[in-house]
Amino acid sequence: MRLRLPKPPQEKDFTSPAHHERVTSKVGLWLGIAFGACFVTGLLSHAVQHPPDWFFWPSRPINLYRVTQGLHVISGIAAIPLLLAKLWSVYPKLFAKPLVSSALHALERGSIFVLIGAAFFELATGLFNAAQNYPWQFYFVSAHYAVAWIAVGALLVHIAVKLPVIRGALTRERTTDLDRRAFLRTTWLTTGVAVLVTAGSTVPWLREVSALSSRSDKGPQGLPVNRNALAAGVTNVAANWRLEIIGPHGTTSLSREQLQAMPQTTAELPIACVEGWSQSATWTGVPVAELIRLVGAQPGSVVRVDSLERGGLYRSSTLPGEHTSDPLTLLALRLDGHVLSPDHGYPCRIIAPSRPGVLQTKWVSKLEVLA
Repeated sequence: MRLRLPKPPQEKDFTSPAHHERVTSKVGLWLGIAFGACFVTGLLSHAVQHPPDWFFWPSRPINLYRVTQGLHVISGIAAIPLLLAKLWSVYPKLFAKPLVSSALHALERGSIFVLIGAAFFELATGLFNAAQNYPWQFYFVSAHYAVAWIAVGALLVHIAVKLPVIRGALTRERTTDLDRRAFLRTTWLTTGVAVLVTAGSTVPWLREVSALSSRSDKGPQGLPVNRNALAAGVTNVAANWRLEIIGPHGTTSLSREQLQAMPQTTAELPIACVEGWSQSATWTGVPVAELIRLVGAQPGSVVRVDSLERGGLYRSSTLPGEHTSDPLTLLALRLDGHVLSPDHGYPCRIIAPSRPGVLQTKWVSKLEVLA
């Protein structure tokens, strides 16, 4: 007796309401919004950290970077269940015959495969980055940035080819199919839960219900750190440490005692990190604007900040004029009224409004006026 193999399925064999064009279009619309928000806020974050000459990033409102980077991570989290739902809704297209019917169809299919691969790469590496886990050899920032452009390019091609289908599906009468509506409700609910259990990293009032929040108020002096003093190799600060300030009128150096004797500014400012977590704290220190005046520079000058740390990608940073002219850009000496712990940058650190945490240089050794 000859064994008869089952016939491979065809697109028409999939009759679930979840595979309807209207479902695919509605989920795709929200996925496009999530991807768009994630892409734009990601570009902003990249530009703040690696600014081109034409780029301007304000120091106010003080929570601006906190909001944009929080939206970046939250929209990325929301995109995960939306992407899975979208893929499930179009799954039968894999069995459509013929496999390729025209050049336009080949372009559309090719863009889908590129989009799926790039989207999964972005979302997976983004999740690992939020958890500060890097099980790969490439530099995350460059790869994430480059693949984001590939993903958006493929998405735009896909939308352009499918626009008539999308428009037609979204403008039809609202469906009364209960199964179809149930699938959409499940998708929205899953997306909402995914956001809720992770958004506490960015939204403080959600921390009590965000079970998977990657950061909280736990850490040295009640504030999280990404890179501690041991990892940075700054465990013993010399007793004769002095801050060096270089400007148009020469060089001056100040001990920590001299810095503490200067007029102090206290402000509540957030630490907002690229991984999406953020938290406010009360910082006390000397405005950078007053320090550079000591060497003949005016607020609004560009200043390079160097750290005692000798390795690491962020051992130095550049404060643009917008930040050096802001009176809340501080060389901080105290955190919540206490001397900075080594993990938070003792003997002093930069804390500036609307600035990524990686650029809030710790263990500062030198300020140099560049322009």
